[in-house]
Amino acid sequence: MKKFVSLNDFKLSKKRHYNWKYIQLTSFFYRYPCLIHLVALIFLSFFMLWTLSACEKQESETFTTIRLAEVTRSVFYAPFYVTISEGFFEEEGLVIELMTTPGGDKTMTTLLSNGVDVILVGAETSIYVANQGAKDKVMNFAVLTQTDGTFLVAREPIADFQWQQLMGSTFLGQRVGGMPQMVSEYVLKQQQVDPDLDLYLIQNIDFANIPSAFASGTGDFVQLFEPTASLFEEEGQGYVVASFGMESGTVPYTTFMANESYLELNSTTIAAFTRALYRAQQWVATEAATTVATSIASFFPDTSLEILTKSIERYQLQHTYALTPLLDETMWDQLQTIMIEAQQLTEPAPYQGLVDTMFATEAINKERSP
Repeated sequence: MKKFVSLNDFKLSKKRHYNWKYIQLTSFFYRYPCLIHLVALIFLSFFMLWTLSACEKQESETFTTIRLAEVTRSVFYAPFYVTISEGFFEEEGLVIELMTTPGGDKTMTTLLSNGVDVILVGAETSIYVANQGAKDKVMNFAVLTQTDGTFLVAREPIADFQWQQLMGSTFLGQRVGGMPQMVSEYVLKQQQVDPDLDLYLIQNIDFANIPSAFASGTGDFVQLFEPTASLFEEEGQGYVVASFGMESGTVPYTTFMANESYLELNSTTIAAFTRALYRAQQWVATEAATTVATSIASFFPDTSLEILTKSIERYQLQHTYALTPLLDETMWDQLQTIMIEAQQLTEPAPYQGLVDTMFATEAINKERSP
């Protein structure tokens, strides 16, 4: 005869079953205590991975990334690196994805092909693009350096150097159409030295190979940026005898640019970028060269702090670093004068058409307001 089983009996039986399973599991861990630590470790690892993932997601939602290409890695751009190292971009909710694209033409091509959002390069490149009839103009929205950053380096020290001493010499210059070469030609002509007639000018060596070419014996004089000029002096391979930046006047030598369409669609981001840059420019203007050098040292792992400091001192003394991001019309006119003198510009490039001062003006007014 089939025995009737009540619902209560079923529940009691099931409860006893679970209790037995619990006893078995407890006994198992009692016999192998190390497994408790292993399970705890696995759980903790999953928890940490989940936490990190959540933090990364939150950060990506909070910060805006700007893809930026610089034309070269140079102490000449110290205020820009300070904006990163001192956290000024971070304060504005920005992350800079930085790449170096040697050569103004390559840097501009990267921007035009949408490889980056912003570029740091010579202002003359925006004029070249405009003259080629680009529909989406490349706009200069912030200036970083306001003088030439190169120095005239001789093989031997020259006391009381005069520019006329270049006559009859072999001069290792920069590429045709680039700002360093155009400025050097402008300065030489201002000093009554014709670069085409009074000296032997070499311009067929790539920018990156110019220092090594001079070190190997090519040329009597060379045009170098820092920190290479100071390194040559330290190693006895050359000596700074003059500064092109001191002679060329104020000019928008290196600027931040973006396509006009990008500025329109990302005005809030560019406004934040320019505010951060302005704070860095003011910081560099008031801090000692050693402090600035320490701040940017991670960008130059192969250069000693002593050489970085010496390089920054030279640039600070000749007011190379712009104090504000505002590119004014006087600077723009000087740029065109230099380009015309170098026969790289035949028609004026409109200031209003290639320079956007809105972001710089807003940044300055906001930082100066109480």
